[in-house]
Amino acid sequence: MKHSNDRLDQLVAQARQSQAERERGYREQALKMYPWICGRCGREFTRANLRELTVHHRDHNHDNNPADGSNWELLCLYCHDNEHQRYTDATPGSGTATGTAATHNPFAGLAGLLKGENDPGDDHSGT
Repeated sequence: MKHSNDRLDQLVAQARQSQAERERGYREQALKMYPWICGRCGREFTRANLRELTVHHRDHNHDNNPADGSNWELLCLYCHDNEHQRYTDATPGSGTATGTAATHNPFAGLAGLLKGENDPGDDHSGT
């Protein structure tokens, strides 16, 4: 079992290294190509805080890295997180809902109340 765990650890390490190399490549290209400004909030960056500026893939495909940068935009950490949350929220089946529908209708007796009818749950008859 130890041998298979070692092999798995090695595969994970290689995958992370490959991803980091890819990210460095397109990040460096994007930073040379675009001004160091967040594309959403307009925050400006310098070398001192450049680590907080990220490359966002417009189509959410991190393997789609055209040389012209057309799939990238620079976003600050906060706007980047917000963009991915909005994408997750808009993707059917990706929410945190359990799939159970609400059965309570809070407006069920509203029409009757508006017509002046008593709510059956209220006993205002004075008895």
